[in-house]
Amino acid sequence: MRAEAVRFYNERVQPRHSPRAVLFDLDDTLFDHEQAARSALQRVHESHTAFAAWPFDTFEREHALVLEELHAQVMLGHRSVDDARTERFRRLFAASGVGDNESLVCATAAGYRETYLGARRAIDGALAVLSALKPRVRIGIVSNNLLEEQQGKIRLCGFEKYVDALVVSEAVGIAKPDPAIFRYALEALSCDPGDAVMVGDSWLADIEGAHAAGIRAIWFNRNGRLPPPGAPLVQEIATLTPMEPLMSAIFGDSLSPLDADPRCASA
Repeated sequence: MRAEAVRFYNERVQPRHSPRAVLFDLDDTLFDHEQAARSALQRVHESHTAFAAWPFDTFEREHALVLEELHAQVMLGHRSVDDARTERFRRLFAASGVGDNESLVCATAAGYRETYLGARRAIDGALAVLSALKPRVRIGIVSNNLLEEQQGKIRLCGFEKYVDALVVSEAVGIAKPDPAIFRYALEALSCDPGDAVMVGDSWLADIEGAHAAGIRAIWFNRNGRLPPPGAPLVQEIATLTPMEPLMSAIFGDSLSPLDADPRCASA
């Protein structure tokens, strides 16, 4: 990971100034989906001898590939989320040499979901960040997922009172990185692209999508990933605790994270 955040603004992004709105991705930016999913997958891996021949890292990668394919079908409305979950474990059992066993597949999918729900939590520092931002800016969440699923995560994490607009791909029929979904959020927040900042963990969905909409973006890169080859550098942070690096990235190095901006106090 780069030791310091690097500022880059492409030609479609407005010059930097103190924003009136901050947009966030939800999964793995404010909500720790990665941790909950890994806990659930570890339970599955440990519970079935069929998967014992696969090291967990290999099993996790295979699961991620199947999940990505099926999640795209869910987003297009071609599968229900429950059907996609069952299908991915059906495929994993088949890849492990297990013949058709629908009761086993369904029980495994149900056990995965149960563990996932029990392991859900906010990213460390997320609630404190939203609380510090709320007096200064309007806050939006822009997420590729199902509306009910994302609403449940927001309630669980205590984010509701801080979020002014929730824009979810299922509800609007558009997914990141399409700039149109960001425009939905800006309209809901009564904000222009040059007055907003996007914070997210996905380079394609959050960084490229925001830039395409004319919005400055900050990459939440907690796993030290490298950007795509040839991609421009963006300002990035690795953690929400402490919050000062993020606040500095949003408002500028000269601004204290708690300095109120009178333009945003009544936004």
